[in-house]
Amino acid sequence: MNNCYVLFYSQARFSYVRMKYLFFSWLAVFVGSWIIYVQYSTYTELCRGKDCKKIICDKYKNGVIDGPACNSLCVTETLYFGKCLSTKPNNQMYLGIWDNLPGVVKCQMEQALHLDFGTELEPRKEIVLFDKPTRGTTVQKFKEMVYSLFKAKLGDQGNLSELVNLILTVADGDKDGQVSLGEAKSAWALLQLNEFLLMVILQDKEHTPKLMGFCGDLYVMESVEYTSLYGISLPWVIELFIPSGFRRSMDQLFTPSWPRKAKIAIGLLEFVEDVFHGPYGNFLMCDTSAKNLGYNDKYDLKMVDMRKIVPETNLKELIKDRHCESDLDCVYGTDCRTSCDQSTMKCTSEVIQPNLAKACQLLKDYLLRGAPSEIREELEKQLYSCIALKVTANQMEMEHSLILNNLKTLLWKKISYTNDS
Repeated sequence: MNNCYVLFYSQARFSYVRMKYLFFSWLAVFVGSWIIYVQYSTYTELCRGKDCKKIICDKYKNGVIDGPACNSLCVTETLYFGKCLSTKPNNQMYLGIWDNLPGVVKCQMEQALHLDFGTELEPRKEIVLFDKPTRGTTVQKFKEMVYSLFKAKLGDQGNLSELVNLILTVADGDKDGQVSLGEAKSAWALLQLNEFLLMVILQDKEHTPKLMGFCGDLYVMESVEYTSLYGISLPWVIELFIPSGFRRSMDQLFTPSWPRKAKIAIGLLEFVEDVFHGPYGNFLMCDTSAKNLGYNDKYDLKMVDMRKIVPETNLKELIKDRHCESDLDCVYGTDCRTSCDQSTMKCTSEVIQPNLAKACQLLKDYLLRGAPSEIREELEKQLYSCIALKVTANQMEMEHSLILNNLKTLLWKKISYTNDS
């Protein structure tokens, strides 16, 4: 009798454990499938390359726009999209191939949200895409339109006419010495984008990716082998299950050797110099994050995403009238911050932290991890002095130049005789 009871109890317990195991197994499968479905839906919303191509090619085939990339994209199909790098649905970004050359393809979706620097800092919807210039607009009139746009964006600078002529040279995609209406419409749409403008202004600088071509407001820029300052690229399915804290620690492990990191860091410092009081004014880096910086196989820094690098004159003029309750309301991007004047409840125009301080904040952990012991103390001291820089400090420009040059000198002295440099 006792033996039968024990056997019955054992079987009942086994069945219970089995049912419990099956229940949690199916629950895990259900939850995992749901997460993957949600992420896949997000991915398909973010990555809309086919829609982008259709919009651009419809405009091209209807004679609205033109540019050096149009025929390859829409007729011969020798320009095609590869891996999706988009982070926002309206700003499409892909690794691509154009006539067997690697590049990065960027496209603004129709009805995309644009930052309208002519009125406010809030994004707005473009009502009609490629509506300017209109038929009958002369080249001289188009030059005046571009000049007025630059004056609003960059301030009243004496050399704006040179920049206008440079833009007309870029707009002449087929190099026939004339800018067609289609090319002018493409150029006008592209000039609304800060990244395109900055690529033209800094086209001869080492750390700015070269413009390969455009069609409408789609443009192709030089490919960068490594599309983040550090870290390892993982499939998005795996990314779902990695905690953010562990991911940050893991990223720091997957970095180049220290001399190579130092060379990349010097490149970032040189880029800060390029945008600090450049030939057409100062630009502000409003999103200084690792995902916006990359480097090539020689460990030369290359910018990957410059959409949040904006003209200082323009940003100051627009943000100063913004209503605010606290300093948190006076932010553009993630890094361009001003203060809230409580007496007027308006944002002040002076950005608190200069580009160099933001760059040093990003480089601090990157450079100190694995730094040679003989320079670590001095390097840490210089980085913290750099991070403490304020725009409002007396003699800021002199201090800015001194700290930047000291940092570059310290790093170059250490790596100049190494193979890695």
